[in-house]
Amino acid sequence: MQSRLNPYLSFTDNARQAMQFYRTVFGGTLDQHTFKEFGGSPDPSDDNKIMHSTLEADNGIVFMAADTPAGMQHSPGSTISMSLSGDDDAELSGYFERLSDGGTVTVPLDVAPWGDKFGMVTDRFGINWMVNIAGGSPQA
Repeated sequence: MQSRLNPYLSFTDNARQAMQFYRTVFGGTLDQHTFKEFGGSPDPSDDNKIMHSTLEADNGIVFMAADTPAGMQHSPGSTISMSLSGDDDAELSGYFERLSDGGTVTVPLDVAPWGDKFGMVTDRFGINWMVNIAGGSPQA
């Protein structure tokens, strides 16, 4: 799989509705998962919030979204993160490492509950990046 760059939208608590709307606009396949589906959150009020959503339109448009969990600040105007994904571990780990130089790692690149390697970093310019490396199976 070739590496891709996808925009990632952040909502307070209406990602489900927003992504359903975008599906009516762009068509395609919408995949949504709640915090509860991935083992929950420390705050049970997050259980039905969207932890991850992907819209893949037939024309190649792809973007993702999530709700903001309790305890995490939602900052309007800073609602987009850049998301890199693919299955080339060396390439994507290298991107993560280089983006981390002078930046702040907020989630270390490691195996996530859904089985892939995942990490988050804010680069030295304040841009938020997420890296997801496919290849695992969900943790039990």
